[in-house]
Amino acid sequence: MAAALGAAATLLGKVFTMLSAAPVAAYVDSLELGHNSEQIKAKLAHTRGLLHNAQAQVSHVVDNPGLQELLPALSRNADQAEDLLDELHYFQIHDRLHATNYAATQANFLRHARNALRHTATSSWAACFSCSSAQDDSDSTSGDDELRFHRVIFSRKFKSVLQDMQTHCDSVSDLLGNIPSNSMPVAVHRPQIGSTIIQDTLYGRRHTFEETVNRITTQIETVSVLPIVGPGGIGKTTFAQHLYNDGRTEEHFQVRVWVCVSTDFDVLKLTREILACIPATEEGGSSSVANETTNLDHLQRSIVRRLKSKRFLIVLDDIWKCDGVDQWRTLLAPFTKGETKGSMLLVTTRFPKLAKMMETIDPLELLGLESNDFFTFFEACIFGEDNKPEHFEDELAGIAQKIADKLKGSPLAAKTVGRLLHKDLSQKHWNGVLEKHQWLKQQNNNDIMPSLKISYDCLPFDLKKCFSYCGLFPEDHWFTSSEINHFWVAVGIIDSNHQADRNYLEELVDNGFLMKVIQNGCVMMERNWLLESMAVLWPPTIWIK
Repeated sequence: MAAALGAAATLLGKVFTMLSAAPVAAYVDSLELGHNSEQIKAKLAHTRGLLHNAQAQVSHVVDNPGLQELLPALSRNADQAEDLLDELHYFQIHDRLHATNYAATQANFLRHARNALRHTATSSWAACFSCSSAQDDSDSTSGDDELRFHRVIFSRKFKSVLQDMQTHCDSVSDLLGNIPSNSMPVAVHRPQIGSTIIQDTLYGRRHTFEETVNRITTQIETVSVLPIVGPGGIGKTTFAQHLYNDGRTEEHFQVRVWVCVSTDFDVLKLTREILACIPATEEGGSSSVANETTNLDHLQRSIVRRLKSKRFLIVLDDIWKCDGVDQWRTLLAPFTKGETKGSMLLVTTRFPKLAKMMETIDPLELLGLESNDFFTFFEACIFGEDNKPEHFEDELAGIAQKIADKLKGSPLAAKTVGRLLHKDLSQKHWNGVLEKHQWLKQQNNNDIMPSLKISYDCLPFDLKKCFSYCGLFPEDHWFTSSEINHFWVAVGIIDSNHQADRNYLEELVDNGFLMKVIQNGCVMMERNWLLESMAVLWPPTIWIK
């Protein structure tokens, strides 16, 4: 349903834009539809706005059975109107280039006919009528192989499509207008994860881990912010848990706090949670202060007093959104007032844009596990630490290696597939998993595909289209940024008139779907390698120069 809402809104937007062109609007006004072009545009804008709002509403609204029937019909109408307006625009351009009168308004056409009569002595009313009828019924450019413009047929067809579209706009608007004002946006449900280590062994990344421990224990600023960024399921939280519980970390920081943020970035709520985890002091007030007030200033002052002379580590795990720099600085403010140097905030997020906004030191970008480390971890996901069957090396190891190669080093993918393979330790079952990519069909919340799909679902509809259309090109195809933008304009994903208003490439980078790479001195972009591997949802790797 969300896709249907987005598609309908996009198509209505295209029709709205095309109706904004003066020659097109004049032609529409000449058809006497009962509404002029401005009134039609107002109705389209109203319906489009309701559709955009509906995409953020609760599921019982967007799954309305009436909308399920009306939205496809409205989209077909808008699609047909767009095609007809394209045709009209083509012939209006032809009129300007060749001084013809095929796509002129009715008033202009009659004026042209009168001028022809005035300047042609040999013309008769019969000849004029014959000429007018010919143009009116079967106007065309010269040449049998060129497009033909049938004025009457076109006008009838266009009038019918616009009237149908307006009728469906009214019906959809009526349904959407009844959305309760207190309806809340659909929330992305994320599991709450604490600091307790679930995976005792940190597979691979030992060098990165040691380097990061050194970074967080040797900072000299009052407080530093280190983002750990990477796609869903890459192991950001597991890595942060091991950092949080490392002996050197425990020794270095006098206060450690772990908060799972998820999709609810509420400064007051987070401040209260953090304060509740900081041991109370005589100067800092009672331990119950966090539950006794909703005054942000009081909470922040309590944090400042409690942390005044202490070095602290605060982990903000799984951040999905933050409304801007000011909101982030408001949360950060009490932690910058300490007298002791070297405190640290670790944040984990899958969104490079958020990491860039929050960082004070270079972020840690987690990639997939190296091949050998990943295969060791993959075996542990299937069998546990030391429970491999005797026939594994002879019968199953080769199949396991082929499957592992397809998972691109993703720990969550290894867990998903490991559970599948553990169910049946036969060659037949394992080959079936390999050949049919059965892990792509697993839909539990702790499986890889639902985790990745959340990122895709959270994209605006136009960005989903930009990303999905890249799949029309072969794997490892290279683009310049201008080429991919021209491609998006050519297929109608983005409007060329407003192309400069947004940088769609940068937005896909900000959301983690493209990654910037320096190649031979040029800034390029490549498809996120993990999303690339999930080909059933998203297309293969696309490179953008």
